[in-house]
Amino acid sequence: MVSSADILNAKILVVDDKSANVTLIEGMLRIAGYTAVHSTTDPSEVCELHRKNRYGLILLDLQMPGMDGFQVMEGLKQIEQDGYLPVLVITAQPDHKLRALEAGAKDFVSKPFDLAELRARVHNILEVRLLHQESKDYSRALEETVRELEVSREVIRLKTLEEQAKSEEELALAQETQQSLLPRVLPEFENYQIHAFNNPTRYVGGDFYDFLQLPSGEWMGVLADVSGKGMSAALLSSMVLGALSMEFHSGTEPPEVLNRVNRLLCEISLPHQFATLFLFLVSPNGSGQFISAGHNPAYLFRSATGKIEQLVSNLFVLGMFDSATYEARTLQLCKGDMLVVYSDGLTDAQNQRQEMFGEDRLLKLIRHEAPSGSAYLHEKLLTAIEEFTEGTPQTDDVTFVIVENVSERIAA
Repeated sequence: MVSSADILNAKILVVDDKSANVTLIEGMLRIAGYTAVHSTTDPSEVCELHRKNRYGLILLDLQMPGMDGFQVMEGLKQIEQDGYLPVLVITAQPDHKLRALEAGAKDFVSKPFDLAELRARVHNILEVRLLHQESKDYSRALEETVRELEVSREVIRLKTLEEQAKSEEELALAQETQQSLLPRVLPEFENYQIHAFNNPTRYVGGDFYDFLQLPSGEWMGVLADVSGKGMSAALLSSMVLGALSMEFHSGTEPPEVLNRVNRLLCEISLPHQFATLFLFLVSPNGSGQFISAGHNPAYLFRSATGKIEQLVSNLFVLGMFDSATYEARTLQLCKGDMLVVYSDGLTDAQNQRQEMFGEDRLLKLIRHEAPSGSAYLHEKLLTAIEEFTEGTPQTDDVTFVIVENVSERIAA
C-alpha cells in the first residue's frame, strides 16, 4: 500500500523556462510537505535528469523556447519503456490540453493556476504513479516466484547433487505437511456418506479439506484452495485449518469464524497470499448453511428432480481485504441429494492438447452418474479425470468432496 509518507517523499521535477514560476511551484510543494522537489529552466536537461533520478512526477510547462513540452515528452517515452509518463503539464492554451493527454501526459493544469487545484492534482498523480510502480514490482516478484516454483526437471537435473537433494527434501517436507492436513479416515456422520479426493501436483499446492463434528449436533465440512505452491502454501494451509478448528471448537458462529480468519490472514500473510474457501454446516435432518469465500461454484444435485443447483460465491477471498465480512446462506440437503465441492484444479485440469476438463464436463458427469449414488459418482469422476488428462502433469492440485444425504437408504 502507498502511504502518505511515500507520496511526500516522492521525487518531483519542476520544468519551466520562467524562474518566477519555478520558485512559486517549488514553494507551494515544499509548504505542502514534499521533501524532494527539484527544478530546471532548461527543457533539454529533463530527459537526462529523469534517466538519473526517475522522478515520480514531472510538472512540465508546454511553451518553452528551444524545446517545447511536447518534444520533452517524446524524449521521455524513450526512457519509460512501458509508456507510462509521470507528467503533469502546465499550459495557458486550451487547445494544448487534449494534445498533451494524447501525447502521454497524465493530467494538466491551466495557467494561471490555482494552488489548491495544483496541490490536489500533484497528490493524485503521485499516488497513481506509486501504485503503478508497486504493481509492476509485485508482478515481477510474482513472476519470479512462479519461475522458481515451477522449475523444470531438466533444470533440477543440471543442478549439483547437493542442490538437487535439498530441493527434493524441501518438496518432500511440503508434501508431508500438506498431506498431514487431510483426514486419514473420512468421518461417518449420521445420515450422510462422504467421499473425498486430493491429488497434489509435484510442486505441492495449497488445497485441503476437513470435517468436524460440532457440539450442536451439526457437522462442518470445508474445502479450501490457498494461493501459491511449495512450503509457503503448505504452511498457510496449516494456519488456516488450525484457525478454523480453534474457532469452531470455541463455539464461534460460521460468519464470525471467517471474519476472524480473514483478519488473521490480512495481518500475517504476504500481499500475494490468499485463500478461497467453501464451508458448510449440516445437521442430521439435512438443514444447514454454507459460506463461499471467493470459491468456484459448488453443485447441489437434487435427487427428486434430477436438477443441479449452483451455489455461487458473492463474497471476497480470504486474506485480501481486512474489512470484508462474511454471511451464511441457507443449505438444505434432502434425501438422496448430493453436494459436490471442488477446487479449480479439477475443472482446469488439462490433457495433452491443452484442453481443460471444464465445468460442462463436470456437470454432465454429475447429472448422469449422481442418481446411482455418491460412491458411483466418485468412481466415475476419478475415471473421467484419468482418461481425460492422459497422464499429463498438472500445474494445480485436483481436489473434490462429495456429500450425499443417505437417510432414505438407511431408513429402508
